[in-house]
Amino acid sequence: MSVGEAVSHESAIGHVTGAALYTDDLVGRYPGCLHAWPVQVLHAHARVRAVDARAARAMDGVVAVLDASCVPGVNDVGAAKLDETLFPDEIVYWGQPVVWVLAETEEQAKRAALAVAVDVEPLAAITSIEQAIEAESFHAEPKTIARGDAEGALSRARHVASGELFVGGQEHFYLETHASIASVDEAGSVLVQSSTQHPTETQEIVARVLALPKNQVVVQSLRMGGAFGGKETQANTFAAVAAIGCHVTGRPVRVRLDRMRDFALSGKRHPFLGRYRIGFDDDGRVEAFDLALYSDGGYSLDLSVPVLYRALFHADNAYFLPHVRVVGRVCKTNSCSHTAFRGFGGPQGMIMIEDALDRVARSLGLAPHAVREANLYREGHTTHYEQPVSQADRVARIWTELKASSDFDARLAAVRAHNAGSPNAKRGLAITPVKFGISFTAKWYNQAGALVLVYKDGSVQVSHGGTEMGQGLHTKMQQVAAFTLGVPLAAVRVMPTRTDKVPNTSATAASSGADLNGAAIRAACETLRERLASVAARLLQVDPGELVFARGEVGRRDGKGARLPFAEVASRAYYDRVQLSATGYYRTPGLHFDEASGRGHPFHYFAYGAAVAEVEIDRFTGMYALRRVDLLHDVGDSLSPLVDRGQVEGGFAQGVGWLTQEELVWAPDGRLATLNASTYKLPTLHECPEEMHVTLLPMATEPGVVYGSKAVGEPPFMLAFSVREALREAVAAFGEAPRVVELASPATAEQVYWAIERVTRAARAREEAAQ
Repeated sequence: MSVGEAVSHESAIGHVTGAALYTDDLVGRYPGCLHAWPVQVLHAHARVRAVDARAARAMDGVVAVLDASCVPGVNDVGAAKLDETLFPDEIVYWGQPVVWVLAETEEQAKRAALAVAVDVEPLAAITSIEQAIEAESFHAEPKTIARGDAEGALSRARHVASGELFVGGQEHFYLETHASIASVDEAGSVLVQSSTQHPTETQEIVARVLALPKNQVVVQSLRMGGAFGGKETQANTFAAVAAIGCHVTGRPVRVRLDRMRDFALSGKRHPFLGRYRIGFDDDGRVEAFDLALYSDGGYSLDLSVPVLYRALFHADNAYFLPHVRVVGRVCKTNSCSHTAFRGFGGPQGMIMIEDALDRVARSLGLAPHAVREANLYREGHTTHYEQPVSQADRVARIWTELKASSDFDARLAAVRAHNAGSPNAKRGLAITPVKFGISFTAKWYNQAGALVLVYKDGSVQVSHGGTEMGQGLHTKMQQVAAFTLGVPLAAVRVMPTRTDKVPNTSATAASSGADLNGAAIRAACETLRERLASVAARLLQVDPGELVFARGEVGRRDGKGARLPFAEVASRAYYDRVQLSATGYYRTPGLHFDEASGRGHPFHYFAYGAAVAEVEIDRFTGMYALRRVDLLHDVGDSLSPLVDRGQVEGGFAQGVGWLTQEELVWAPDGRLATLNASTYKLPTLHECPEEMHVTLLPMATEPGVVYGSKAVGEPPFMLAFSVREALREAVAAFGEAPRVVELASPATAEQVYWAIERVTRAARAREEAAQ
């Protein structure tokens, strides 16, 4: 057995010993490789009058300065549309490269870049969502999903609350920054080694800028040192620069950003501004929800529209909203082009309803967890886009089981007792749910292919369209292939992802990598198993339907008779001229969505989870400690429990960072002030909970997905809402049942301190008014 076993990551030993290679580690294989470095313009918006690179070209080691004249094809790397000029004559975000220097060494390229003189005319810049709204600067028309009569229900509601919440972005901060190496062969074909989540799109962009057919460009993604969505489209620019440099010089070219340039040049999680009204009854049940969402898309479209749509789709989180209207706009600003990030807009949409439900609870004097529980989805409910909430019973099941396993009620009483006797250190306890739809919102991405090769010695090679970024996808695919063919895990080798092995692939994103590629691999392996069964049946003189492949052998299902080694069957198949390679293909069934009506079935299924978090806050600093976390998450029948557990823990930790620490600070001139780890605060071991319990929901088979599993990459990220709400509970404890607890996002220690100040001032004001 391989599927369902807790096995280590297939590259774990390489990761910890340093033997695992990443894109930039391959540069030694390319003698004479040149090094590229950008010439940046330090304005958020400016017109380029002239570029003088004569001094740079005369410097030692400089081979070329790349500009628009070097591009044989289209001078644009935009994925959604042609709005990302590679060598621009108009600067549209702070630090945008205008030309790139190629030199024998990186240090020579850096020095020469400083010698390039760029004359620019500064222009007015839009550097915030509010400025974009005022200027009506948008990338696309409004997007709307509505059900019922939100306006009418609000007018009839017994209670109505309103709020506004700005949600900051997030830096991906993958350990490996953007990197590409391009080389050309004797036929003029280009090979690009790229740290990319989407090799096919990188292939397409490189072919575009070089004016080559795609069959002349091969892109390989060996492995990535993290990506989180940041290398889905953003890797294309750096692959294109390397490829153009290779075209101009005939030599291999390397592009690798340092951390500060990676911060400045690559997009982040989209910042969002939400404005809402919520209507509800005396028991806190929601009757209407009206939400306006504005995302900061940056200077280009990129993936901003599908990110916005996922925010609209997930504006309900796990709650039934009978009358609802959600409207979204993508703002066009003079910042780097914001892009995919774990959750892909879902977290920004979900946080709004969590914020609103807290207002509902406090305005009624009810416990927030009770209001949340009263509004959870039940069997028979549909979403606001009218997709049935499949397995809705799991929402209540997870909620109930987690409250029991975390001893929620007793701990809540203990927290209240502690707070009553502790004026300067307050604790908070909160429970929040997660419902997350699984599928690409772009329907055509929901497909995958695989190529499986069986050799005469019984060893197996697997190629598929998914990329490995440390998340364990290759490990799961190795397990799927081994289980389906009935061979030991060690007999299966998963190959690096290449566009000449599996063409026209989708990005490894939307938590769908295992679903899509696993199903394609299973299909290919089943084809091979059927062929091999015919061979083994002749050797064993039985019907092929009686055979089972397991533990590296082929024998009768009832255990009787002789058993043949898998390798022997494979060898005999070769001599019998039976094909030992097969392709597999899969496309997700049943997906559809009509944008005009806002109705459809955009997701294959939903993943569910819940989290309980307990925190303690210091009154005088706003510093907090995460005392305990309990997570219960639905991964279906886990393909690889150790990998899935790691994804749940890692997703939660990254979500805590986004909600509590990772603050992107943009100066008024559009400059990003938090450009490295000294100014951008990431979660560390110090912020890890003192006590953490992680459980994968048992007996949770998902029909119609490879071996009953569910996606796990993104949904656990939103479990971190529990920490934000626990912080809010602790802040509230410093006041006297405040009606509103405003909490910024991220809720840094500074912001928590000011939130405490607001509730204590409000409490004092009420006391003075009562006297």
